[in-house]
Amino acid sequence: MDVLPDADVKAVEAIDGVFLTQGAAGDETSIQRFVIEPGAEVPEHDHPHEQVGAITEGAITFVVDGEERVVEADDTYVIPGGEPHAAHNDTDEPVVGYDIFSPPRTNPDWQE
Repeated sequence: MDVLPDADVKAVEAIDGVFLTQGAAGDETSIQRFVIEPGAEVPEHDHPHEQVGAITEGAITFVVDGEERVVEADDTYVIPGGEPHAAHNDTDEPVVGYDIFSPPRTNPDWQE
């Protein structure tokens, strides 16, 4: 078993107000922690990885196929690989959550 202590990983401000932390990665999946500040937006993008996530604090609005969906604390979601999606935090509180990617997303664009 491999363990990646939180203290060994540094968050990266990938976009203004969007902080991402690359977590552990296995042969089939990887995990990423995110914090999205109030008013921050993740522009529309896509990637080949299936993205399964959970919100642990706050609420965020995802935009997929022009449809807005609010995802709140304790909700989970899935975004198919290749599906364009965006997100924005319209609340007064940060959003905290985790995304799991399959296949592993160990070198995402935001790390460059």
